[in-house]
Formats: sequence, C-alpha cells, structure tokens
Amino acid sequence: MSAAPHPSPPQSAAEPPTADPAAPPVLAEVVRSGFVEGRHRGSLVELAADGTVRRALGDVTSPFFPRSSNKPMQAAAILRAGAELDGEDLAMAAASHAGEAFHRARTAAVLSAHGFAEDDLICPPDLPGDPEEVERVLAAGGGRTRLAMNCSGKHAAMLVACAANGWTTADYTDPDHPLQRLVRETLEELSGEEIAHTGVDGCGAPLMAISLTGLARAFRAHVLADPGTPERRVADAMRAHPEYIGGTRREDTRLMRELPGVLAKAGAEGVQAVALADGRALAFKIEDGAGRARGPVLAAALAAMGVEHPVLEGIAEAPLLGGGRPVGSVRAIV
Repeated sequence: MSAAPHPSPPQSAAEPPTADPAAPPVLAEVVRSGFVEGRHRGSLVELAADGTVRRALGDVTSPFFPRSSNKPMQAAAILRAGAELDGEDLAMAAASHAGEAFHRARTAAVLSAHGFAEDDLICPPDLPGDPEEVERVLAAGGGRTRLAMNCSGKHAAMLVACAANGWTTADYTDPDHPLQRLVRETLEELSGEEIAHTGVDGCGAPLMAISLTGLARAFRAHVLADPGTPERRVADAMRAHPEYIGGTRREDTRLMRELPGVLAKAGAEGVQAVALADGRALAFKIEDGAGRARGPVLAAALAAMGVEHPVLEGIAEAPLLGGGRPVGSVRAIV
C-alpha cells in the first residue's frame, strides 16, 4: 500500500493566490491567526487628474449597480429639478445615514417644512444602521420607522423636488416618473455613459447601472464643477456636513471630515467611490459584496494615489476577533 500523500502546507499570508483569468483579481485577504482563510476579489479603477484611466484592475467597463454610490448624482438631479435644499438638508439627500437621532430629526424637519409626513416616504421602515443607536431605540421601546431607513433623506428630497414641480408624489419611485427620468439624464451626462439597466434599489428607488469608470467620472465631475452648480453644491454640502452622509462612526464621514477636499460615498455590496479635489478619482466593487473589505481596499488605493493621512491607518485593516480579542484582520493586497 502506498503512503498517504502529505497534505499541502497552508498558504502563507505573503503568497499570492493562484490566478484565475476568468475571475477579478484578489483585492483583500482574510488572515486569522497568521493563516489566510479567505479572499475578496474585485475590480478597481483609478482616474488621473486629467480624467484618463491611470490604473484598472479587473472589469472596469462593464455595467454594474453602484447602489448608494449613485446618490450624489441623484441629489444633483434633485437640485436640477428646482428643489430648494442646502446645507445639512442637501447632504441628507445624498446620504446613507446610520439612522442616528440627528438623522431622523433632520429628515422629519425637511418633510414638515414642505408639507409632507413620514408616511409619504416610499422607503420601507427599518431600524437604524448604527449598532449603538439600535440598542438605544430598542431600549426605549422603539422599532422600525421610515425615518430611520438609511435612504430616508434621499426620499424626502425627492418629495421636495416633486412639490417644486407639481409632480405626483405617490409614484415618485416609478422609473418613468419625471424626476427619475431627470435622474437618468443627469447620471448619463456625468458618467459619460448610457444607463445599461434599471433595477430596484433596497429603498425602492430606481437603481441605474453604469461602469466603474463611469462612476469615477461622475464623482470627478462633482468636485470639478463650477461653484454654484448643482453638482458642486452637492459635493460641497457632503464635504461640509459629512456626519449627515454616514454617521458618527462611518468611514465616509471620517474621510471627508479629516481629508480636505475629498468626496466619498460608499454603496451596498462592497462599492466605494472617491474623488479628490484635484480631479483624481477612484471607484471599486468587491465582487462578493463584503463590506468588511471596503475600508482596507480604500485605504490601500488612496495610499497608492499618494494620499498620506493618519485617517487611512484607522481603516487599513478590519480586525477579526477570537474569544473577544483581535486575532487577525482583513487587509488589502492591492
């Protein structure tokens, strides 16, 4: 009888995985107790200040759903429709907020100021996205509300745009509604692409597919737009009020608060887009949708673009716990 084959030694964290030409490249790996237990593949594009593609990993030209990374463009369309929003209210129009008390209060104020109520929102009731806020809400006997849903600010802003034009409000999420047609036109203009497909986002609003390159171009257009234009107003509001875009403990908030001129917006399923004040831009999608890989990949990609700041150190690795203590991390290998 021949001897049983020896098992292959575990792959070290430093060894690259075997390449699969049909799969996107590995952007991050999961290292627990010094052992690589998983990998996150994805695609990434970086634009130079002049708008040309400086680096492309994976598929950056096929359409995909940017999810909430489309929100700055949706907010620009809302302003183009004549909605009177500014400051925190405009930031909320582009937010994926954590449902903290100040987010809920701001959305409620916008609705009230324009003659609407919470029940006019089409977004579904939800609990806050911030774990600490969830505990407070539940401890106080609260539950799911439309105001706590992370897209409530965008939906409130859409109602404001409808009111400004006399458009119907009960169907404002219909892809054929005048507002959604304007969103489509705006996204196509800023991305330089035709919308490849329209689906339904988690909040019920239309979700329009473009490429990663188109997404990066759209963010670049926001930061380079002339002051006072809808695009620049959205970018300025987001950067001036980053706590309304995400929340007290969100990565987008930390980046825009600490890195001057940066515009950042994450999306579900591992999407992230960023533009720097000089026109350089970045967009990526984690193939399996893992949000835990987003921070490490973002930190590594910005560092590769020459961005140096302590805030990147705080998101460069997502810790893995064992027995309640750190035993590893998710880290980028971009």
